[in-house]
Amino acid sequence: MRIALIGPAHPWRGGIPLHTAELAHRLAAVGHDVRICSWRSQGPARWLPTQRDRLSAPEAPPYPASTYPLDWRSPLSWWWVGRRLARQSDVVVLVSYTTVQAPALGLVGAIARRGARVIAVCHNVLPHERHPADRWLTTLLLRATDAVLVHSNQQHATLAALTNRPATVAALPPHLPTTGTSVRAEPNGLVFFGTIRHYKGLDVLLHALARVPDVRLTVVGEFRDGSDSVRELIARLGLTERVTVRPGYLPAGEIADLFATADAVVLPYRAATASQHVALAHQHGVPVIATRVGNFPDVISDGVDGLLCEPDDVDDLTHAIQRLYRPGQLAALRAAVLPADTEAHWREYLGTLFGLLTPATPRVVARNQRYRRQRCA
Repeated sequence: MRIALIGPAHPWRGGIPLHTAELAHRLAAVGHDVRICSWRSQGPARWLPTQRDRLSAPEAPPYPASTYPLDWRSPLSWWWVGRRLARQSDVVVLVSYTTVQAPALGLVGAIARRGARVIAVCHNVLPHERHPADRWLTTLLLRATDAVLVHSNQQHATLAALTNRPATVAALPPHLPTTGTSVRAEPNGLVFFGTIRHYKGLDVLLHALARVPDVRLTVVGEFRDGSDSVRELIARLGLTERVTVRPGYLPAGEIADLFATADAVVLPYRAATASQHVALAHQHGVPVIATRVGNFPDVISDGVDGLLCEPDDVDDLTHAIQRLYRPGQLAALRAAVLPADTEAHWREYLGTLFGLLTPATPRVVARNQRYRRQRCA
């Protein structure tokens, strides 16, 4: 099949470009003609921090058949891409993760659907931090699809309230940057890393840390809304000597060094869909403390290779940190951490996706054939 993936790719930063490239590589490896149609401009930097800077070097093997014709400000580029894909593709996969891009993806899909089957892969059906227009924008995008793939049962339930399009759940497979190997160093406490936004619960972690003496924390990541409020909270809680803040994007080449000194990674999210942070920590042999949201309960065995607690609950997170440092507990968790079985996860993921890629009804086949005959006439 001729498959076009519409989504971010290198040099854009973050986990979703890594997933897009990995998906392209794996679809091509089983014999499909695959190309990535990506963005030359993804969205306003105020809403998409990853728009500000691009990677100078890839963090994983980039996909060679990648082009960058889409601009979020140019409806003409959306129309042109959709029209070309309708003629040249059997399947178009829309990679959706922000409603900023919903109008563009919706138009691309609506036009491409005249000659191709259109599938949406929704990393976030709705944003974690909502705008009144988000539901309308997402619905607009979904109308341009034949089927949808989401990464958790919770996301499936959210989707069902917005559309009657066929939807399937597949666990998000590992798509990790190439980070090198961790060499254990002197432990230096807990680590919180990634883009820092309210829903990720850093404030909850700081309040919990204030109740557990002597434990240190390193915070690494880009601040979505500036770091002043976090630094003020650190000072107010008397944590200045125990919390180190390293603002800015963490290059893949520095991840191994960060994890080499970590007792555990803490993910105190108030909400989540399907994060790769657990897989990344486990790749380096580091246990994780996380809340029971998103896919965390599916990838962490509580008390075996990590610890789970309730979201937005300072008391429960405090208890989890105290459990971590009970005699023998940290060593036992670390000994049980195993890297994810990447190949098995991807086999299952591709099997689910292939079920959506094949036109399911005579109506879809007839629609695509009719459009192609009209174009060739």
